[in-house]
Amino acid sequence: MQSSTFWPPKSSSSPLAVLISGGLDSAVLLAEAASVYPRVQPLYIRVGSVWEGIEEHYCRDFLGKLNRTNVSPLHVLEMPVTDLYGKHWSLTGEAVPDEKSPDEAVLLPGRNVILLSKALIYCHLNGIPEVAMAPLEANPFPDATPEFFQAMAQTVSMAVGGNLRILTPYSGLHKVDVVRRGQTYPLSLTFSCINPVGTKHCGRCNKCAERQKGFQEANVPDPTEYHAL
Repeated sequence: MQSSTFWPPKSSSSPLAVLISGGLDSAVLLAEAASVYPRVQPLYIRVGSVWEGIEEHYCRDFLGKLNRTNVSPLHVLEMPVTDLYGKHWSLTGEAVPDEKSPDEAVLLPGRNVILLSKALIYCHLNGIPEVAMAPLEANPFPDATPEFFQAMAQTVSMAVGGNLRILTPYSGLHKVDVVRRGQTYPLSLTFSCINPVGTKHCGRCNKCAERQKGFQEANVPDPTEYHAL
């Protein structure tokens, strides 16, 4: 796994795919990758979450504002989970974890298995040897460990007869670190909310609280428009 200490690399001759959600972490990761890699392919996975329409809109705006010729148009992959999650809060918008809830409350079971399985196969089919994503140090879930990412890459590589790699260069960082790294990028065009009100961050969910704390700790003005604080 790539360490944040050595990210982004000084140079690269290979293309890179980046799993981008539109949130702070993956947006900054992609922007940093675009400064080095000859081609960066943003991948967005639609699973059916209630916030996806707004999130994808922000994602496209961020990429447009970034305006890098080596960044390919956003490619969307469909991976619906309604038949798995049923009436989960992420699909219904009901009983969404608020700012007082622990990080464990926002668990989306097997999320990285779902995202990476299709992303890695896309990479194999399109001649992209690596996919990067942006889990942070504080991620408490079992599908965000170095052991998981190594096993996932090996399993899909075996399945397709390839040699795919997963990069997680922010795995030793916290939100405050990402805000500091990304403050020169258009962070107002990133979206972190799991309970949006119209096109605005709600200001009260678990992810909004994490976002607010990141800006506060970084001592960087928060450009986000919240529905309520």
